[in-house]
Amino acid sequence: MARKRNVDDLTVEELRHLLVEKRRAERQNRLEAYRRTGRVIQVEPQPEVAPLDGLRAETLETDEPTPSTPRSRRRVWMDRLLFLVEVGAVIGLVIVLVNTFYGLRLINAEAASALIQPTLTPTPLIRAVVLPSGHTPPNSPGGSQFNEAEIPEHLRPMVQSLANLPVPTTSPEQAQRIQIPAIQIDAPIVMGDGPEQLKKGVGQNLISPINPGQKGNLVLSAHNDIYGQIFRDLDQLKAGDEIIIYTNQRSYVYTVRETQIVKPDQVDVMDSTQDAVVTLISCYPYMVDKQRIVISADLRDER
Repeated sequence: MARKRNVDDLTVEELRHLLVEKRRAERQNRLEAYRRTGRVIQVEPQPEVAPLDGLRAETLETDEPTPSTPRSRRRVWMDRLLFLVEVGAVIGLVIVLVNTFYGLRLINAEAASALIQPTLTPTPLIRAVVLPSGHTPPNSPGGSQFNEAEIPEHLRPMVQSLANLPVPTTSPEQAQRIQIPAIQIDAPIVMGDGPEQLKKGVGQNLISPINPGQKGNLVLSAHNDIYGQIFRDLDQLKAGDEIIIYTNQRSYVYTVRETQIVKPDQVDVMDSTQDAVVTLISCYPYMVDKQRIVISADLRDER
């Protein structure tokens, strides 16, 4: 007979097996007790149910086509139409925005151009009636003096007012000296071209004074047979000869373009110009002084 083992000597697996056997025995005892007392209900086995997959497949095979197919097609076409309408609306909106943007740019550009002031050419309030440096020849009766005979009598008061024009404030960019190497001229430049100023050197006209190098007409005049005869040899200048105008800061080189012999009242040679030019004026011919010689030169260089 096997020796009864102590519980402490059993392994975990053996204890679990004993517990299962004990529970099974208890369950069996309860069932036997229920049968004896009539408390166990006999349940008949359920009949087997056929799988639903076959039934479903059969039902689907015998179904008639749904009448919703035409309706689905109409919806497809309606969706497409609505999509096209939306695309057209987006394109139209983009076009409107682009046109608005370019329209605003055009309006702004036109407004900006309207605000730009045109470049104005200065117009003197007083216009010369006779070219400067006019005088009677030194060998005439009474000697050399301002030649009023060149001026119509009714305009002589205007000429008198020109003699009183204010002298511009001195600046480093004002003309100070003129050199013409071809005819050995080296003379100072003074502001004003009246009889008193021309006694001191070459006079700059004050009706529309500009500085050397600036755009416009720099008008200089001097005598040819009195007070140093500075411009006596202007008629010897040729096209391309240099005229150098000095300021306190730099020098400007002009080149002769043309020579004209004009009447004393041909004052248009003193008009303002778009380019930087210098105009030299003196009486002509020598010791006769009934006309004017006019030299026009264009700015070529700045030193």
